[in-house]
Formats: sequence, structure tokens, C-alpha cells
Amino acid sequence: MSERAGRYAIVTGGGTGIGLAVARRLAGDGYGLLVGGRREEPCRAAAAELKAAGHEAVAVPADAGDPAGAERIVAAALEHFGGVDLVVNNAGIGDAAAVGEETPEGWERVMRTNLTAAFLVARAALPSLIERRGSIVNVASVNGLLAGPGWAAYSTSKAGLIMLTKSLANDYGPRGVRANCVCPGWVRTPMADADMDEVARLRGIDREQAYQLTHADNPLRRPAEPEEVAGAVAFLAGADAGYVNGVALPVDGGTSVVDPTAAAQFRSSG
Repeated sequence: MSERAGRYAIVTGGGTGIGLAVARRLAGDGYGLLVGGRREEPCRAAAAELKAAGHEAVAVPADAGDPAGAERIVAAALEHFGGVDLVVNNAGIGDAAAVGEETPEGWERVMRTNLTAAFLVARAALPSLIERRGSIVNVASVNGLLAGPGWAAYSTSKAGLIMLTKSLANDYGPRGVRANCVCPGWVRTPMADADMDEVARLRGIDREQAYQLTHADNPLRRPAEPEEVAGAVAFLAGADAGYVNGVALPVDGGTSVVDPTAAAQFRSSG
């Protein structure tokens, strides 16, 4: 049996991309999974896949950014599993613009999905997490640490998610709850592929060349795979990270350690 046998996790945005990879990894580690998501079809497909592989899983299509949706997700986990040991707040969108071009509606949509949803789900799950000495792992972004071009709402929402993580760690660590977050760079997901397709269109290149161009100054020269982010999430949720609390862990191939002014001057083809 794995060290997490008999433990139960909620993964929001668990139908595709990073969230699906996290759900698969945690199921393999012995967790029962509640897969939450706004889109019903991928949410239910993910849970069906896990069940077909012999894992305990349930789908709850709901908008975690809506208070009623967040409460429904957590209530369903409590009903099906009897408790929650881990919350992975992964729900997110990438829409953003520079401040001068952003609308109040666009700003609110990004904040509600990327930040408020994590607050609502964490708040609803805290009584069970406290009782079971569980943990929270939030999926932030390297752009919570570094501003992206014209990504005011997105970068601000992810920076807020990092501080929400630290606040949870500080406030609930004394009650046995750890909170950490991962900060991925570019990850091969449908969302990132769409962004690379736009880069490709503008530059007259293909998607793979767009990924290569985007990672010219990344020390590993490539994007992450969703499973690599899932591995970092599993580590932070596991016993080996039992004294890790309040961390914002970059999973970015080294993007955040590079000085772009120096990289542009001394860029190597290697």
C-alpha cells in the first residue's frame, strides 16, 4: 500500500492539462480523487479514466470561483469520502491584457478563477483539513514571481495566489495544515499549445519552433511536461515534505534564475 492509501484529495481544474496529470499521479499514489471543473465533459472523462484504472474517483462539474460551486465541490468530497486530506487548487485561465487595455469584467473573471476559487475551496475544506492534518497545494505560476508582457490580471492573480498560500501556511500551520504552491513556467497543455500557436502565427513558424523560440534562454531549453509539475505537487503533498510549509516552488526549468539582459548578450546555441 502507498503511504497515502486511504487518503482523499480534491483537484480543481482536474479535467485537462496539469490538473489531469495531478489527478493521475495522486491516484497512483493511493488517493481517492474528487475531480472538479467547470467543463462537465472533461471532468467526467477524467474521473471515468481513473475509475477504469481501479482508482476511487468522482467527478463534480462546478465553478470553484462561485461560492456555491466551491461549497458543492467540498461537500461532495465529504459525502463520498468522509473527509479531505489534500486540496490541489489548479483551476485557472490565462486571459489577460495590459492594464490600459484590460476591462473590469476581464480583470474580475481572471481574479475569480485564478485566486478567489482557491480561497473559496480552501475555506470550505479547512475544517476537514484541520481534523485530518492535511495540506493544500496551489498551482500558481512563474508569472506570480515575474511579470509577463501584457499579462497584468494573470500575473497579479498568481502573485495573489502565492500570498494566499503563505497566509494559509502561517494561519493554519499551528493547527497541523501545511500550504505550499508550485510555480510552473510553460507546460505542454492545451492552453499553452494555443498560446504557442499564436506565437507561431505571428512569427510564421510552427508550434514546436514557437516552443523553441520561447525557451531560447531557459536553461533546460524546453517546456515542462504536465507530469513533471504533478511530481512536484505530489512531493509537496507527501510525507517527505512534512516540514515544508509556505513555499512557492518554481517548476520552470530555471527560467526564474536567468538575467534576461545578460542572456540576450551571451546567448549560446547550445
